Amino acid sequence: MLAGTQFLSFGEYVLYKGNGNAYNINSCEPIEVFYNLRIDLDKLQYVSYIARIVEDVTHENDSSYNVMRLILNTVYAICETDKNKDLIVAIFKIKLLCLIGFVPDILSCVSCKNKENISHFSIRDNGIKCEVCSRQDKSVIKICESTLYAIRYIVMSDMKKLFSFSVPEASVEEIELLAKVYLEDKLEKNYRFEKII
Repeated sequence: MLAGTQFLSFGEYVLYKGNGNAYNINSCEPIEVFYNLRIDLDKLQYVSYIARIVEDVTHENDSSYNVMRLILNTVYAICETDKNKDLIVAIFKIKLLCLIGFVPDILSCVSCKNKENISHFSIRDNGIKCEVCSRQDKSVIKICESTLYAIRYIVMSDMKKLFSFSVPEASVEEIELLAKVYLEDKLEKNYRFEKII
C-alpha cells in the first residue's frame, strides 16, 4: 500500500476503526500520486508549504470536501502548469479563507457601501474600501483595479476555474501581499516560506 499512502497521494481508501479512536487502512487504490512533484524540489516546497496551512485549518473526522477539492486543484496547478507558483499559492490562501468562513466583502466599500473609487483592501474590516474610507483604516493594503477584479474572481469563481486567469505583474505582487497578510491575520499565525534552491 506504499504508493497510496505516501505524502501527497490521492486515492480511495477502505478504513476500519481499531482500538480507541485510531483507524487502520484495509486497502487503498491510488488515483493520483503527482509524480512531477517527486522529481522537482521547487514544486515540492510549494506544496509542502500549503500542506502545513491545511493541517492547521482541518481536523480529523470533520467533513472537508471543498478544502480537499481546493488542495487537489492547487497541487495540480503547481505540478502540471507553468503558472507563477507564488500567485497559485496566493490564490489558494484567499480561497481557503473563504471556505473556512472568512469571505471578504468584495462588491462595495465595507464602510460606506460605495461601489466607485475602490482602492484598498481592509484586513481589519474584511473587505474592500473606497479612497475616502481607507484613510481612516491603518490595516488597508492599496490595490489597483486589476487586483480588485482578480480578488473578486477568486472569491466568486468555481473551484475548477480558479486558476484560469492572468494578471499583470504589479497585481501579482499585490495579491501575494494581501493573501499573506489576510491569512496570517485570520489564522493568527506566521507562515514562513523560504526557498532552499
